[in-house]
Amino acid sequence: MGSGGSEPRRERDVLDAIERRRRRPRRKLLDSRITLSHGAGGKSGHDLVEGVFVRELSNPLLEPLGDSALVEAGSGRLAFTTDSFVVRPLFFPGGDIGELAVNGTVNDLAMAGARPLALSAGFVIEEGFALAELEAIAKSMGKAAAEAGVAIVTGDTKVVERGNADGLYVNTSGVGLIEHDLRLGPDAIRAGDRVLVSGPIGDHGMAVMIARGDLELELELESDTAPLNGLVETLLGSGAEVHCLRDPTRGGLATVLAELSLAAQVGITLDEASLPIRPEVNGACEILGIDPIYVANEGRLVAVVAPDSADTALAALRSDPLGREAEIIAEVSAEPPGLVVLETALGGTRVVDMLAGDPLPRIC
Repeated sequence: MGSGGSEPRRERDVLDAIERRRRRPRRKLLDSRITLSHGAGGKSGHDLVEGVFVRELSNPLLEPLGDSALVEAGSGRLAFTTDSFVVRPLFFPGGDIGELAVNGTVNDLAMAGARPLALSAGFVIEEGFALAELEAIAKSMGKAAAEAGVAIVTGDTKVVERGNADGLYVNTSGVGLIEHDLRLGPDAIRAGDRVLVSGPIGDHGMAVMIARGDLELELELESDTAPLNGLVETLLGSGAEVHCLRDPTRGGLATVLAELSLAAQVGITLDEASLPIRPEVNGACEILGIDPIYVANEGRLVAVVAPDSADTALAALRSDPLGREAEIIAEVSAEPPGLVVLETALGGTRVVDMLAGDPLPRIC
């Protein structure tokens, strides 16, 4: 009785959201202070970037706001990216801050279709930090870089007073070579395209939360952190017509799709029944009251491909161990522009927007 009565209201919500999106002017940052939500990769972070950094630093290379900037270099193209990592705890099931930093930067380059060439690493270390832990993190970074086929070629170290860095912060930057003529990005997305995800979502965020010990849960769940450049190479070499690649880190799958729909001014219909989510992740999310589509991932990619390439792309992803659980999860349409709609397993619909707030702080 409840679901039947709420269906017309859900449809009205979708229509109202479409109209608000069409009427909404470019938003200004109204906050006077920075909060944790500004670093969560959702609405607040989007407003911060648009309202401060894009406004003050505006240039053609920055404005696309991709995972990497694309830089013309003679007759070729380079991808350039940077990221900072403040995860807590520093060590978690399936990885640590060092491995996460390397993989995160490699993956940002891979989403541009680039072959990683070199990385930098900067460390902000708190006074009193255990040398044995620093050595373990450096060793983990070296191993991760070797597995990704890239070298860490330069870096920097700073030490700050006790209590001013929560142990360790790591920044990594990377440069990669684009060895093809593809123009991957929201501008290439078209109505009819299909959206794929390379594997189960939410593993990383939930693994980190459980590792903090705040939840009395006994679950065997590991982060999905992994380098995706090999998987991207397989996908691009499959013959599939790939239009856009993204890694759904902060803000999760939902925020990535919301950003793409806005940037491309297309509608995206997400099929809840097709989403690959582990039962352990679902269970932990239910306890926390969090939707797993908003939980961060560190070893998954989202691919938007032409409709007649969907099966080829799916087979290519599944041929690699990192993509063996890939699924086709959504379809692109001309309407409603700038809006993601999720078709629920119960037959209803609801609007999917960017992450609001920061339910899982310090997970990457």
